[in-house]
Amino acid sequence: MQRKAAVFGSTGLIGSNLVQLLDDNKNYSEVFAYLRKLELSNSFNKVKFVEFNKDFTIGEGVDDVYICLGTTMKKVGSKEAFKAVDMDLVVDVASKAYDAGVKRLLVVSSIGANPNSSNFYLQTKGEMEEKVKSFNFELVAVVRPSMLLGERKEFRLAESIGIWFFRIFKFIFVGPFRRYRGIEALDVAKAMIQLALTSNGKIIVESEVLKQIADVYQ
Repeated sequence: MQRKAAVFGSTGLIGSNLVQLLDDNKNYSEVFAYLRKLELSNSFNKVKFVEFNKDFTIGEGVDDVYICLGTTMKKVGSKEAFKAVDMDLVVDVASKAYDAGVKRLLVVSSIGANPNSSNFYLQTKGEMEEKVKSFNFELVAVVRPSMLLGERKEFRLAESIGIWFFRIFKFIFVGPFRRYRGIEALDVAKAMIQLALTSNGKIIVESEVLKQIADVYQ
């Protein structure tokens, strides 16, 4: 039986790849892409754009929800505003998905996420992970990519420098440092779909394993 999917954060680096892959994937009959501003045109076959506002709901019959929400401190201006997106909004989506009878939840976090970290970013991601794992979906898959590689719509200087470094000095990241090697956003998206199609339970998947899973995606 074909599934229905919903993608939150569908214009971001991972989310945009997810929407395209899901549109092409034979296991899915319908894809809801949640957007802050609705697109004027739609070149997809299965994708329906849904306005993502404070009154959002999750459509009936959605099987899998993919959450790729995230922002930056520079963009929102404060720790409180950052936490409102990267934790509170993610948990709100998870809660509404659970209430709507969604079966599988897949969430993008970060390498190094830890609720006890002294780093605010990693602490927030870790707290978010703990909260989404409290829901009893058939699958809760938290993915922890390292530096994301790919072309963003918005320019981020520090990230662009980081991407350049990871691409040029890839050979450095071997052995115990392999987990910090940059990963293509497309590979993260492939791995998330593969996990949705083949896994259950509550799992955390680190960056180097995401690449391995992406390599078997069809």
